[in-house]
Amino acid sequence: STPKGATSFDVYATSAVTVHIIHSPTTKPMINSRWPLDPDIEVVVTIDVTSRTINDNKVKISYYGREGNELAVAWLYLTCVDISLDVDLSRSGRVKSKGKDKAKWTWGPDGQGAVLLVNCDRDSPGAGGTDSGQVDIRTPADLQDMSVMVLRTQGPSAIFDEYQVVLHVPETDADKVRVFHAIRSDSYPHYKPVLGPDKLSYVLDHVGNGENTFYVEGLAFPDVGFSGLVSFSASLLEVPHKNSPGTPIFTDTVVFRVAPWIMTPNTQQPLEVFVCRARKLLPLWLRATAELCQVCPISCSTLTTCLAEMPITLPGAFLLLLFLLLLLLFFPQQDELEFGYVESPHKTFPVVFDSPRNRGLKDFAFKKILGPDFGYVTREPPGGNVTSLDSFGNLDVSPPVTVRGKEYPLGRILIGSPLPWASGRRMSKAVRDFLYAQKVQAPVEVYSEWLSVGHVDEFLTFVPAFDRKGFRLLLASPNACYKLFKEKQKQGHGEATQFIGMKESERRSIDDILADESLKSDNRHVQRCIDWNRNLLKQELGLSEQDIIDIPQLFILMGSRADALFPDMVNMLVLGRHLGIPKPFGPMVGGQCCLEERVRALLEPLGLTCTFIDDYFSYHVLSGDVHCGTNVRRKPFAFKWWHMVP
Repeated sequence: STPKGATSFDVYATSAVTVHIIHSPTTKPMINSRWPLDPDIEVVVTIDVTSRTINDNKVKISYYGREGNELAVAWLYLTCVDISLDVDLSRSGRVKSKGKDKAKWTWGPDGQGAVLLVNCDRDSPGAGGTDSGQVDIRTPADLQDMSVMVLRTQGPSAIFDEYQVVLHVPETDADKVRVFHAIRSDSYPHYKPVLGPDKLSYVLDHVGNGENTFYVEGLAFPDVGFSGLVSFSASLLEVPHKNSPGTPIFTDTVVFRVAPWIMTPNTQQPLEVFVCRARKLLPLWLRATAELCQVCPISCSTLTTCLAEMPITLPGAFLLLLFLLLLLLFFPQQDELEFGYVESPHKTFPVVFDSPRNRGLKDFAFKKILGPDFGYVTREPPGGNVTSLDSFGNLDVSPPVTVRGKEYPLGRILIGSPLPWASGRRMSKAVRDFLYAQKVQAPVEVYSEWLSVGHVDEFLTFVPAFDRKGFRLLLASPNACYKLFKEKQKQGHGEATQFIGMKESERRSIDDILADESLKSDNRHVQRCIDWNRNLLKQELGLSEQDIIDIPQLFILMGSRADALFPDMVNMLVLGRHLGIPKPFGPMVGGQCCLEERVRALLEPLGLTCTFIDDYFSYHVLSGDVHCGTNVRRKPFAFKWWHMVP
């Protein structure tokens, strides 16, 4: 309190202290540089130099009476301690000190805030699950998947004998992260788990001038109820008694955002193709080979070379690679697995998303793909209730697009669903919630429930192009197929036959197909369904008609839902400029399949190479004797996800 009769004051301090007088515009200092003792005046002192000893900085406040006489003097003794919790705030891959607004995470190229990876790979061969499931660090490689956090402390060592430095995490974030303290010893570093699901705070021992390094791992991807943001704080506590909880004097807070899982579109460079197959009714002479190729990753350089050399006529010499390639070309499905990646400024690695719908590859991704720098994630619906729409043939992603001025530099995820107002089969909520929560590839739900299988890859795909937006959307089109067949009929080729069905080797002439009113009715319905999606995708992906190519295709209704009438050419494998397309076995005109000829005419001007396979194995694939599938691991985007504004 001020002394009785005091009307003014002045303030002086040692050189390391800066004095700030905060006052209203109407308040002015007196002629003798003293300040009137008004209630609107506030004195603030700051120190920018760390103390060497306790109380080595002083502030003197003198109070004066009406006659100018000094009535009293107050001394303030200050000790400056520097406590800074630092992360890679600038997303440069390095931890720098003295950042501003560290408790704020912002998007965009000028944004700031650290990035945290979910440690979902398995660097330790003997581990039973992902590294995030381990409560210790088993290999130095595991540290590369973590983000560094540094606690810097400076000040008189004696001050830390009286005060505690505590690292802590909010209870709401504790189950999303784990923190290890790197403790150096004479022999080797030790990494002590200090924060995580079962521990909210950590009191540092023997704090002095220097740095304490921590490694932070993510345990959970963004999802419902979790935005991906997690925070950590370092506090200086005054502890008057040994068992007292302490009173915070200062707190420094940093924020991380957990890196999202990102899908890659067909326009990204292929790196590796995963082929899986399960034999069923293969001829005896093939079964031994089938046992060898249950699942096999093939380099894309090998595959694209083989694609460029196709077509191949068999039987003849049998090569395992060619057999796998044929499976790739006829069934480019991705029902159980979807490959993506996670990225931080210091590390990027692929992550396989395992569908909850298991069709012969249950636990395969977890047991065989999960490994060093290859992560794993899955989502299981409560009760395990899944439908065909939970398969990842029902999951796709567009190339980068701009929609009404808003950029989607990582594209937009496409999910097959019923019509927005209708009931029916849906991808499970657990999977959809996960995809929406990643934020950076805002999903679009398209109408796919009209198909028996219900997958988006049955009627759409994307291929790279040199011009315009850098890609084309391919849509299956009954109208385009009828138009082609009518052209061939007018040219006098109405007797040319088309392969029909997936189980039997039936052939029907162009004349028969064009005369089939029931089939026409089926395809009018299918075309309306595809047109509904066409309009939706033009709106949600910012496309024009020039960005869309119609691929001839006919369907047939089986009950209320549709199946492809002949092998679905849109369901192709895209490896850069090389396309592996299911052979449609269409009408032969002038020695050429008119369907193949039309597809080549549509796609090859874009610089794409179309390969259709004609060989012995096509019968076994088309007749259902072989269950197989493929998926492509592609190069991550060059664009950094944290530079976008969702």
